[in-house]
Amino acid sequence: QVQLVESGGGSVQPGGSLRLSCAASGFTFSSHIMRWYRQAPGKERVWVAAITSLSTIRTYTESVKRRFTISRDNSRNMVYLEMNNLKPNDTAIYYCSARVNDSDWWGQGTQVTVSS
Repeated sequence: QVQLVESGGGSVQPGGSLRLSCAASGFTFSSHIMRWYRQAPGKERVWVAAITSLSTIRTYTESVKRRFTISRDNSRNMVYLEMNNLKPNDTAIYYCSARVNDSDWWGQGTQVTVSS
């Protein structure tokens, strides 16, 4: 059974930083692209960042470029999202995701709140 468990969310002031973690199990982690999504209050879930299996390619939605960094540790089945210079409109529930056997799997999400 695929499991994804996010952690590391919290409340920060604008300009602050957070590091999100996602622990993966139940599939061959090192063979899969991993993605982060977020869902702001009253809005649809949107893609934030992705990283290929060997970390050779990392892509980001435009609004987080140069502020967020996605990384992974295949030895620990972990994927991370380092978030710097956070802004109020980064407030959302953040989810990690994997497509395994043509199905999309999601964690329960972790709340990030950016407010002064």
